[in-house]
Amino acid sequence: MLTYKNLTIIGTSHISIESIKEVKSFIQKNKPDIIALELDQKRYYSLQHKVKPKLKDVFSIGIGPFLINIIGAYIEKKLGEIVKVSPGSEMKAAIKLAKKYKLKIELIDQDINITLKRLLKELTFKEKLRFVYDIIKNIVKGIFKKQKINFDLTKVPPREIIKDLISKVKINYPSVYKTLIYERNIIMAKNLNKLIYLNPNKKILAIIGAGHEEDLIELIKGDKNIIYSNYNSDINICI
Repeated sequence: MLTYKNLTIIGTSHISIESIKEVKSFIQKNKPDIIALELDQKRYYSLQHKVKPKLKDVFSIGIGPFLINIIGAYIEKKLGEIVKVSPGSEMKAAIKLAKKYKLKIELIDQDINITLKRLLKELTFKEKLRFVYDIIKNIVKGIFKKQKINFDLTKVPPREIIKDLISKVKINYPSVYKTLIYERNIIMAKNLNKLIYLNPNKKILAIIGAGHEEDLIELIKGDKNIIYSNYNSDINICI
């Protein structure tokens, strides 16, 4: 958990029981005025209504983004089954409490379709080959050698492990790091900075995937130009 001015950021794991408890406890004890979620309108709606990717989505977002979305959802679902927690449960808990206490919800992430299209555009041939190689390597390891996960999936991974994983992504998949982490951090930082500037006397809680917190705080502190921009905000207000 990190704080800056009237903002508190909780870094979560989307399949962690620990994250659900932390989010619930903070909201119930502190009653923030605004809850900012690492979601866009589409993911917010899907989370609320259990919407699954459909084949017709190919026509609106393209085959590449559609397949990436399917693969990502499948991996997260399987990990969630291991710990018996549905992906995004900490976000659902926050939404439920926001409605109970009549708190405002803000969606601060980039549209998922834009993110996926950016990823496909930036992904290099070398990265695609590496991706296929890594999949095959892990399948082979899974068949011939049992691999253990070196951290508890019911908890948020230690910060050192998260930093190590992000560092490896940055080296091996620079386009993935750029589009899924760096660019989204910039967008979320700008949206959070707008919330801070426009709501100086209100308590803001941001619920963000673990690993984003430190970079977001640094970006917010360094984002001086935002104060002078007009406030046609990209933030989506839900409540």
